[in-house]
Amino acid sequence: MIRATNSPLVEQRADPFVYLHSDGYYYFTGSVPTYDRIELRKSKTLDGLKDAQTFDIWFKHPSGPMSRHVWAPEIHYLDGKWYIYFAASEEENIWALRPYVLECQGQDPLNDEWIELGMMQAAEGDNKSFIDFSLDATIFENNGKRYFCWAEKTGGQFAASNLYLAEMASPIKLKTAQFMLTTPDYDWERVDFWVNEGPAVLKHQGKIFITFSASATGACYCMGYMEADEHADLLDRNSWKKTRQPVLCTDVDKQIFGPGHNSFTVAEDGVTPICVYHARDYEHAVGDPSVVPKTDTRPLAQIIKDPLYDPNRHARTLAVSFDESGRPLFNLY
Repeated sequence: MIRATNSPLVEQRADPFVYLHSDGYYYFTGSVPTYDRIELRKSKTLDGLKDAQTFDIWFKHPSGPMSRHVWAPEIHYLDGKWYIYFAASEEENIWALRPYVLECQGQDPLNDEWIELGMMQAAEGDNKSFIDFSLDATIFENNGKRYFCWAEKTGGQFAASNLYLAEMASPIKLKTAQFMLTTPDYDWERVDFWVNEGPAVLKHQGKIFITFSASATGACYCMGYMEADEHADLLDRNSWKKTRQPVLCTDVDKQIFGPGHNSFTVAEDGVTPICVYHARDYEHAVGDPSVVPKTDTRPLAQIIKDPLYDPNRHARTLAVSFDESGRPLFNLY
């Protein structure tokens, strides 16, 4: 049965990622409101994820790398092993976000030990990747090659956030130098902040679509996508075309505000693509002091204006359909 509702799949889990494994289980992870851990859950059905038991498989460090802003984890099964990719910063420098990798030491990702492999490594000779604010990595394969796609701000927290793409040499290292897939070109990508982030990959009828989220994290947050032929050189900018308008954005009537940072899975029918995204059900985000780290010494008045500490970005789903040209449609119910 295909889920047809705008109600949350999992409450208070932003940046949702769902992976359907060969064992028939859906594995779910996402950013927890306190940004201090990585949790997993699994279910035989998508709806079952809502009440599935959660397993905390990793906690942030008290200081140094991986000690603050644990964001957007994704779980992938590569070369016979489980990996989790996530971003994290430092208590001493809360915007020094970088991509990190965990590896599971067994085949049960909920119960077996996870070890840290450190930061994702750039290719030999690449002195640009992961040197600045980097986050939201995802992985996909095409024509025998594996690719790493991520967001990076070259110039600090308040610079433009671009999406980059590179081929992977291994689960922890790139093979090629970064290629800039997209930068915020249009007005809908430049509200409050100039942002392209949160990539996710969908394939259909010989095409590759990389969706991404744009603008600040409030009600202006929205989704667009890049499109390429699956046989094209994916590391050539001329292979890609961007949507002129967002394809999923706030719908006041349906009480969906700031939809974005999605992933893709498939429904229980084994055919229908499902977009798993987050959104609030109200417009104005209010920071919750209870989820702010104790080391955050900002005045309360400033914290409650920070949308990053509003915990009510809920994971939601919608079934993806396609138009006559084979391009995806993201229609809310």
